[in-house]
Amino acid sequence: MREELFEKAPVPRAVFTLAVPTMLGMLVTIIYNMADTFFVGQTGDANQVAAVSLATPVFMVLMALGNIFGMGGSSAISRALGAGNRERVKKACAFCFYGSIAVGLLAMAGFLLGMEPILAAIGTSPKTIGFAREYLTFIGWGAVSVVLSFAFGNLVRAEGAAREAMIGMMVGTVANIVLDPVMILWMDMGVAGAAIATVIGNVLACLYYFWYFAGKKTILSISPRYFTAGEGIAAEVFSIGLPASLNNVLMSAANIVLNNYLALYGDDAVAAMGVAMRANTLVVMLQIGLAAGVQPLIGYNYGAGNYRRMRSVMKFAMGSTVVLGSALTLLYFLFTRGIVQMFIKDAAVVDYGVQFLRALMVVGPVLGILFVFMNAFQAMGRALPSLVLSLSRQGLVFLPVIVIANALVGLDGVVFAQPVADLASILLAAALFWGLNRKMKRRQEEKEGVREEALEQE
Repeated sequence: MREELFEKAPVPRAVFTLAVPTMLGMLVTIIYNMADTFFVGQTGDANQVAAVSLATPVFMVLMALGNIFGMGGSSAISRALGAGNRERVKKACAFCFYGSIAVGLLAMAGFLLGMEPILAAIGTSPKTIGFAREYLTFIGWGAVSVVLSFAFGNLVRAEGAAREAMIGMMVGTVANIVLDPVMILWMDMGVAGAAIATVIGNVLACLYYFWYFAGKKTILSISPRYFTAGEGIAAEVFSIGLPASLNNVLMSAANIVLNNYLALYGDDAVAAMGVAMRANTLVVMLQIGLAAGVQPLIGYNYGAGNYRRMRSVMKFAMGSTVVLGSALTLLYFLFTRGIVQMFIKDAAVVDYGVQFLRALMVVGPVLGILFVFMNAFQAMGRALPSLVLSLSRQGLVFLPVIVIANALVGLDGVVFAQPVADLASILLAAALFWGLNRKMKRRQEEKEGVREEALEQE
């Protein structure tokens, strides 16, 4: 069935069969990310919204730590399963479990002991520093559960238990959404309630995964007797996990830089960008989901030397992201104010938010093309071009653009820095792929030439 889908199924059917489940998974992540900002916004306090926005990049560091063991461990487990080495599967899982706990404890200590330098680094003001400290303190106490929950989802998915991995995500998301209004609004806990709800959601997700590991349907193990960093296990996990988590770190760093520049223009600007980026998440994550969904299809055909089908998949995926991105962009431009007002009612923040969201949506129709290129490079084993594109979008282009644009045109320059970096990265991706595509065409022609000669000889 898988071979038929990868090799013979019509490209549209193959793309949608693989991409739709991944996109649905992204929707869960989107809802999770939006919940805190939405309910904190219902307090009507722009300073609390700004504090959550400022703290989000720090929370993303915990996600990155979880992905080191989740993505790295998933890769190691999948290869061991393919080789039939169940003992190594258990050892890799146990290493990732205890490694996540150790890193989570270090992160907790770093959060709690280094709170003041962190607050200074993320750009808090006298009005937001108290709220940000409150939020990050509770997140710090729950750091272990956050790291573990992100790692667990990938580890469970590695053995093909996609349904169970999705349930774990849903447990945490639903709990967070239910608890947010209770703690933020009804109990009048504000940002502290948002942080506590987030931690409880992650704890409940971890408890579900513990229950899964205790069952008899899995070959994964978190037993201490299987823990080892030797036999190349630690090296295998980190060699894949560290690069995979780099994008989270870069996004976090870019957000911190952006918030620091926005803070120059007041807390309303910080709050407004937080709302705009939360709303824009829907567009970005759905296109990432579509691109990630077709990655196995691209990799399979690249490995088989079927470059024509691989290019057809990429073209159709890019076209699909353009259609999806254009539809969402039109929707967002028609209802920008209403979308922003879903998160906050403060008039000044809403006015900023409308301006910022429309700026971010300028690249909405074509942004998915970048993600298709990035996933294609990963699928083909071309780690360097993929890394270059990640560095470009969040660093190599973004950082100089935001510095220069702020100096030349002020706030408008800061707001348009990310769209400019996105457009530059798309052009860079096309240039990188153009050279690779020429080589693939030559290989295809050589392969077909050999086949024709063999037929003539027969």
